[in-house]
Amino acid sequence: MNDWPEGWSDDRNARHGRGADAQPEGARVMRHVRPGSVPPQQRQGYEDSYGQTPAYDSGYNTGQVYGTPQRGGGHGGHGGHGAPPMPSGTPRPAPNWGRRIKIGSITLATVLVVTTVGTYFWADGKVRREVDLSKVIERPQEGDCTTYLIVGSDSREGMTAEDKQRLHTGSADGKRTDSMMILAACSSGNTMISLPRDSDVEIPTFVGSESGKTFKGTGRRVKLNAAYAEDGPELLVRTVEYNTGLRIDHYAEIGFAGFANIVDALGGVEMNIEKGFKDKKSGADFKAGKQTLDGEQALAFVRTRYAFAESDLARTKNQQKFLAALANQAATPGTILNPFKLYPTLSAGLDTLIVDKDMSLFDLGEMFFAMKGVNSGDGKSMNMPVSGSRGGNLVWDKAKVQQLVKQIQNDEKVTVTSDR
Repeated sequence: MNDWPEGWSDDRNARHGRGADAQPEGARVMRHVRPGSVPPQQRQGYEDSYGQTPAYDSGYNTGQVYGTPQRGGGHGGHGGHGAPPMPSGTPRPAPNWGRRIKIGSITLATVLVVTTVGTYFWADGKVRREVDLSKVIERPQEGDCTTYLIVGSDSREGMTAEDKQRLHTGSADGKRTDSMMILAACSSGNTMISLPRDSDVEIPTFVGSESGKTFKGTGRRVKLNAAYAEDGPELLVRTVEYNTGLRIDHYAEIGFAGFANIVDALGGVEMNIEKGFKDKKSGADFKAGKQTLDGEQALAFVRTRYAFAESDLARTKNQQKFLAALANQAATPGTILNPFKLYPTLSAGLDTLIVDKDMSLFDLGEMFFAMKGVNSGDGKSMNMPVSGSRGGNLVWDKAKVQQLVKQIQNDEKVTVTSDR
């Protein structure tokens, strides 16, 4: 008797190992069918081993058993783990502005920090720290204010023949002090004190900046600018400290070219000139009133002396006014926050600015902001008090100088005045 369902032949049984003597088949490895491995035309007429067309799709032909993503769905289609497709017409979720603003703020802060640090090291590398104040001997005691000796020299370093002619500087070799002033940065108020180059001073005992040799003081009296000409910045500082009793904390010097280039990099400096004047030697030709001076005009303005009755004292007043106005404009947000002004201005100034070895960029910044404070009314500007003259040199008023120095040392509001 045939126990197999009707329609199944012995051959079929034999083929499947179902005969009387048949043994159970071992497990067979099913051939891996990859999606797309069976051509569509074969799949359409494909029949199972029983001669019937499959009534369902096992998934091998479409690859769904492997979780192949379907169009519009996530992993495994609707039956997989991915999210179902969004229905047509569903609005997109609103952007997370809080997250975007947070990321943008972090990015901007990072860029600002990197830029600031980079600018600091770039500028710090350009500073010319060439003056060694440790060579200055017998120094006065330190005071409560920070004091700067600011010097404008007639150095023509880096200037072409055309520059010298345009700026009316002449072609003298070496360099001399064209202007000198003490800036005291104090919490009680900033004070700018001009030191006339014709001031009558005594050259004290000093140590040569190059030779290291000690030169004994002999009571020799000279014009103040002769100290610089004799042994440079170190002797100038020593002479100022000896004749005033005020300790100088920092030294800063700039030449003709650097001064003019800074003004041009700023786009000019606005000045209110009270009375017009002319001077052939400096090239000055100004009318009264508000005007913007370029580098060439600014240099002529601060160098003019022969157009005034009290040549040296009148010139120092003009120098104070201009430097304060220059600092006021250089320290504005329009310059500091504008890289197209900041970098050219820094580059123009630092290329020719010579300072002491302990001067940091922070000290330089304090100096400029103190000068700005003088211009804005937070302090005062004055000439060193003068009592008379000796052999054409201006003699300082000793009593007033001592009072002035004491007020600066103790960080007191300066009440001393100058009659000239």
